[in-house]
Amino acid sequence: MTSSNTALITGASSGLGAEYARQLAARGFDLVLVARDLEALERIAAELRSRSGVDVEVLRADLLDPSEREEVEERIAADDPPIDILVNNAGFGLPLDFARNDIEDEVRHLQLHVEVPMRLTHAALGRMLPRRRGRIINVASVAAFLPRSTYGACKRWLVDFSRWANAQYGPRGISVTAVCPGFTHTGFHERMGLPPGEEGVSGFLWLEASDVVAQSLRDAARGKAVSVPSRRYKLLTGVVRILPASFAAGLGQRGR
Repeated sequence: MTSSNTALITGASSGLGAEYARQLAARGFDLVLVARDLEALERIAAELRSRSGVDVEVLRADLLDPSEREEVEERIAADDPPIDILVNNAGFGLPLDFARNDIEDEVRHLQLHVEVPMRLTHAALGRMLPRRRGRIINVASVAAFLPRSTYGACKRWLVDFSRWANAQYGPRGISVTAVCPGFTHTGFHERMGLPPGEEGVSGFLWLEASDVVAQSLRDAARGKAVSVPSRRYKLLTGVVRILPASFAAGLGQRGR
């Protein structure tokens, strides 16, 4: 793809979203960066313009605000320029005790992880299908394969939706890929209120954001429906299917 191609990334102000922005800019993509933190977005945009010489559009939006989310949908559906890659990355975590969590927090959690990517994917398909090309990357989690409260349930929906959409629209030139990282150094766990560091998880299980993004972009380019970065997590997701439910649930108590 040439420098005239454009990628839109949600949750682009930090973590995996910022890493997607860096790697796609290095490949010559112009960018539309979406997040709530305008100051952080502007910093990343300035860095990428200077380093990679690409055009970077900043779109501050709270995707849980219907009017602001609609602005993002309108940008995805526009042709100025058209979006060639959509990365649905925005998300947040909650404590795992569903019964003690505030139900409105749980509803917002569900909306951001399920409704928002569904809506943005729908908007993207409306423009990609007539052109018969495009990629949609949905950042899910290995938690999709483990019992892990509502987070795992939301991510499982995203994996199943991506599998179906890739089979449905792949023959028409649109790949849809669910990316399922394991424990990744991004700051995600700290934002959940977990202690800094490795939270009692073996260092062997931790991944670097740069590796996760690079592998997922390769898998998306190959048209894969599900990308599980690293051999260790490919093995884990295979093994967990035959584990007793209680043991699998214990494994699912931590991580993205």
